[in-house]
Amino acid sequence: MSRKKELLTLMNIDVSWLKEDTSVINGQTRLDDLKIEVNNCHKCVLAKTRNKVVFGKGNKNSNILIIGEAPGREEDLAAEPFVGRAGKLLTEILLSIKLTRDDVYITNTVKCRPPENRNPSSDEIESCASYLDQQINLISPKVIILLGKIAAERILNSSEPMASLRKKIYYYKDTKIPTLVFYHPAYLLRSPSEKKKVWEDILFMRENINVS
Repeated sequence: MSRKKELLTLMNIDVSWLKEDTSVINGQTRLDDLKIEVNNCHKCVLAKTRNKVVFGKGNKNSNILIIGEAPGREEDLAAEPFVGRAGKLLTEILLSIKLTRDDVYITNTVKCRPPENRNPSSDEIESCASYLDQQINLISPKVIILLGKIAAERILNSSEPMASLRKKIYYYKDTKIPTLVFYHPAYLLRSPSEKKKVWEDILFMRENINVS
């Protein structure tokens, strides 16, 4: 029973006429089922070295889906994406546009940490490909933000440099979901002078895409 129905029932109001939004409920249930499947995944070698699977976290009904690259050491321990220094910067970026992490959904291209925080291999990315595609389909966001080159290569199937991918609107596969490329927060921490570019990217998004 939805929260709306619960409140009306407590007020002794007949709710037999009220229809549930089953598309949302079913989507959330299927996302939970997918998480269980991913938590038990052993498709690639990363399953042997991980501590925890990092499936994703946030608002399952969000209009904004953020896709990073791969979990790091702290994410691997917490089973949550973007909890380290890069995660703190991502939180600050979201707050600058009056959003919290509860307003978006955050996941990664691969769900397990590559040893020594190396880049995931093509086999590892491919092993997680169907999981990421299912997450996108179930969340059905109004905009996808790709953080970093690995996420951009996976979703856009493009090997162009990041500088060429920014400030352009792409579309996820054959859908009408607009997709943007931002620099990864970890890169911005390594190159503080580039931080101004993320504000340019945010301004571009706000001017060209309705995410409300």
